[in-house]
Amino acid sequence: MGAKPVGVLVTTDLTVGGMTCAACVIRVEKKLGRLDGVTATVNPATGRARVSHPPEIGPGELVAAVEEAGYTAVLPEPPKRKEQQRGEAADEESEGARQERERLLVTALLALPVLVLSMVPALQFRNWQWLCFVLAAPVAVWGARPFHTRAVRGLRHSAATMDTLVSLGVVASFSWSAYALLLGGAGDPGMRMPFSLVPSASDGVAHIYLEAAVGVPLFVLAGRFLEGRARRGTGAALRSLARLAAKEVAIRDGDDERLVPVEELRTGQVFVVRPGERIATDGEVTQGSSAVDLSLVTGETEPVEVGPGSAVVGGAVNSGGLLLVRATAVGADTQLARITRLVTEAQTGKAKAQRLADSVAGVFVPVVLALAVTVLGFWLGAGADPQAAITACVAVLVVACPCALGLATPTALMAATGRGAQLGVLVTGPQALEGLQHLDAVVLDKTGTLTTGHMGVARLTAVPGGLGREAALRLAGAVEQGSEHPLGRAVAAYARRELGEPLPEVDGFRALPGRGVRGRVEQRLVEVLAPDDELPAGLTVDEAAAHTPVLVYVDGVAEALIEVGDVVRPGSYRAVDRLRRLGVRPVLATGDREAPARAVAKALAIDEVRARCTPEDKAGLVRDLQEQGHRVAVIGDGVNDAAALACADLGIAMGTGTDVAIGAADVTLVRGDIEALADAVRLARRTLSTIRANLVWAFGYNLVTVPLAMVGLLNPMVAAAAMSVSSVLVVTNSLRLRGRQPSPVVARRRAR
Repeated sequence: MGAKPVGVLVTTDLTVGGMTCAACVIRVEKKLGRLDGVTATVNPATGRARVSHPPEIGPGELVAAVEEAGYTAVLPEPPKRKEQQRGEAADEESEGARQERERLLVTALLALPVLVLSMVPALQFRNWQWLCFVLAAPVAVWGARPFHTRAVRGLRHSAATMDTLVSLGVVASFSWSAYALLLGGAGDPGMRMPFSLVPSASDGVAHIYLEAAVGVPLFVLAGRFLEGRARRGTGAALRSLARLAAKEVAIRDGDDERLVPVEELRTGQVFVVRPGERIATDGEVTQGSSAVDLSLVTGETEPVEVGPGSAVVGGAVNSGGLLLVRATAVGADTQLARITRLVTEAQTGKAKAQRLADSVAGVFVPVVLALAVTVLGFWLGAGADPQAAITACVAVLVVACPCALGLATPTALMAATGRGAQLGVLVTGPQALEGLQHLDAVVLDKTGTLTTGHMGVARLTAVPGGLGREAALRLAGAVEQGSEHPLGRAVAAYARRELGEPLPEVDGFRALPGRGVRGRVEQRLVEVLAPDDELPAGLTVDEAAAHTPVLVYVDGVAEALIEVGDVVRPGSYRAVDRLRRLGVRPVLATGDREAPARAVAKALAIDEVRARCTPEDKAGLVRDLQEQGHRVAVIGDGVNDAAALACADLGIAMGTGTDVAIGAADVTLVRGDIEALADAVRLARRTLSTIRANLVWAFGYNLVTVPLAMVGLLNPMVAAAAMSVSSVLVVTNSLRLRGRQPSPVVARRRAR
C-alpha cells in the first residue's frame, strides 16, 4: 500500500519484545512501514522502536501492527516516582537475567556429560548412548524451548528468523539420533562412536548426533547470555546519567525546611544543597558559595566555583559549602534530562553501512533455509550417506549468523554515544558521527566560542618605578567595586581572583560618564579613567589586540595601564592546534570588527579570518567551502549562527549557547569547551572504524563458514559454537569504545 501525503508527524516510542536477530528488526520495520505515512527505526540493542506517524494513526494501531508481525509491543509507562521506576527496572532486568542464567546452568549440567561421552570414545561404557539420550532429551525440549517457541510464533506469521534455524537444527539432530537409537542399530549395548571435528559418514546409521542436539542450544544460550551482558554494558554510560538525578530535595520556605520528592519541586522554589549532596535541578545560586563537581554531567574535570548569581546544573555534586538555589528548570526541561534524551534519540539511528546490512539480513534466513534444503537434496542425490547429508544440512542451519549483522551498528553506537556524553559531547545519531569522521573544514565563531564572551582583563602593565603591579591592581579593583559597568566589574573580579583576598572599601565613589570612576581607598584618591591621546612614558597599548585600555591614577599619578576585552578561552589554542593536526582546516568567521577578529586569529594561529559577517554571510561562507569540496562543520553559540549551523554538513553548538543554536546543531559540546571537538572527531573516527570492522567480520564470517558447512567440513556442534562466538565478538569489539582514552590534555588535568 503506498503512503499518502501527510502533514505534521508525531513520534511514538515502543518497547518491542521477542526480537532475536536482524531479520526480526527488518520484519518489525516493514510491518510498521506498511501503515500509511508511517516510518520506523528499530534498535535491536535496546529493543526500542521509534515510530513517526500521522496523528490520525493512534499508538494502539502501532502496537497491533507489531503484534501482527509476531512480536510484543508496549507503550512507555506513565511517569512514576524515580526510585520506584528504577527499582522496577532493576527487578525486571535482574529477573530476566536470572532466568537466562538458570536455563543456561541447567542446560550446561545436562549437556556437558553428553559432550564428553560423545567426544571421547575411551569413556564410552556399555549403554552410554542411552544415558546421553536421557540427558539430551530435556536439553532439546526444555533448554531449547525459547528457540522452539519463537520459531513456531514466526511460522504462524509466515516469518523465519534466527530462532527458526536453531530450532530446526536441534530438532533435526535429536530426531535423527532418536531414529538411530530406536530403529537404526545405534542402541546396541556395545556401540562405540568415534568423534571428529570434521563430519564423516560411518557404517550404516549407527551414528548419533546428540552432541549437536545439546551443543547447539548450549552454545547459543551461552552466547546470548554473554551478548546480553555485553549489550547492557554498552548502555552503562546512559544509565549512569539517569542515576545522577536526585531522589529528594530540601525546599526552603521562609525559615522552614521540608524534604519532598524531587518531582514535587517547581520552578521558582528555593532549595538547600548541603556539602556532598547532588543538586536536585537546574537553578541559580541565591546564597552561599562552593565548588561544584560537574564531571559526571558535562565532563568538566575540575570543580567550578559558584556563588550568588551563578547558574548550576542538576546532577552536579556540591563539594564545598551550603548553597541555597532557586530552581529555574525542572523535570524534562533540565540539562541532564536533555542530555539523556539526546543520547537516547541518537541511539535509534542507523549508519549507511548498517542499512546495507539490514537489507541483507532481511533475506538472510530464507536464503539459509533454501541452502540447507538444497544441500540435503544434493548430498542424498549424489548417493552420500544419509547421516552425512543430515550433518551438512544441520551445520548449515546452525552456523549461519544474522545476529552479528544486526548488532554491528547499534552496540557500537550505544557505546560511543554514552562515552561521548561522559566526555561532554552529544551527537544526534550515526549521521553526525559520519559527518565528524569526514570533517576537513570548520567555521569557528569568535565570541562565546573561541573567547569567553565576557569582559576580562587581558593585560596589566605597571609604570616602572611606581607602586607596582599588585598595589595598583588592589586599588583599582577596590574603586571598581562600586561600578555597574561591565568593564569595571571585570577589573574588580580580576583583582579579587589574582590577589586572593578581599578588596578594601571605597569611600566617595563617583562614576564619571564617558571617562571612568573615582573614589578614595585607604585615604588615597584612586581614579580609573580612559586614557587621553598620549600615554605616560613606559606604557604602550597593543593596538592589534583591539582591547579597551584604562589608566589607573593614584593621587593624580599614573601607576598602571589595564587592557580589558573579550578573553580567549583557556584551551582554545590547543583545540585549534589539535583540529589542525587531525587534518581539519580552521576558518574564523565573526560579526565583530576586523581588529578584534585579527587579534584572536593571531593568538590562535588561524590564517583565514572573515570579520563583520552577517548570518547570511556565514551561510554563504559555508556554501563556498562546500563548493570547494570540503566537508564543513560550523561551531556557534548564538541565534546569528543558526542559519550557518543548519546549512553546514555538520552543525556544532556550544552547550553554553542559545536553545536556537543547540536545536539546529548535530553535535553539542556540553561544557562549552571547543577542545571537546577534537575528542569528538577522534571518537567518531574510531566508532565508524569499529562499525566497519564489525560488519566486515559479520559478512566475512558467514561468507566463509556457510560454504564450509555446505561441503561437509563443519561439525554441527562446532558450527553452533562459532555462531555464538560471532555475536559475542561483535559486541565485545563495540565495548572497547567505552574505554576510549581522553585527550592528553584531559589526562594531564585528571592526573593533577
